[in-house]
Amino acid sequence: MTAPSTFGLSTEARNLHWLLSNLVEEVPGVHSVTVVSSDGLMLLSSDPGHHRANEAGQSDGPRGSSADLATIVSGIGSLTVGAAKLMDGGGVKQTMVAMDEGSVFVMSISDGSLLGVHATPDCDMSVVAYHMALFVGRAGHVLTPELRSELRTSMESAQ
Repeated sequence: MTAPSTFGLSTEARNLHWLLSNLVEEVPGVHSVTVVSSDGLMLLSSDPGHHRANEAGQSDGPRGSSADLATIVSGIGSLTVGAAKLMDGGGVKQTMVAMDEGSVFVMSISDGSLLGVHATPDCDMSVVAYHMALFVGRAGHVLTPELRSELRTSMESAQ
């Protein structure tokens, strides 16, 4: 999978691509980032499909492609929303899964869309969560149905 070209995209779509790239490049420990729509489709991705192998021969991020992270984020989002309903907990704002070899963060954006981050196990969780909240604050109001459609089309054409 190749990263979708931002050529021909609206200003809002290009800005979201820039914000996503910035999140990966500027936050220590972040491997990859994705935005998933409420129906589980990937809208944006930092495109970890071309992982570099480290000295041990292991990839830097989830096996496979950015679609794997999107699938994981969608599943975690669905599970936590169901749990919140069962527990009368209200809306889910964020979820964090800490593993031996990494961490996955999921944060609600708007209308059921989710921001997902895969990071190293030793990342500063508060820094990752802070930068995710900044992204959500900037992206939430512009992620309209029209922009979601444009991003979805862009992702599909890149495959």
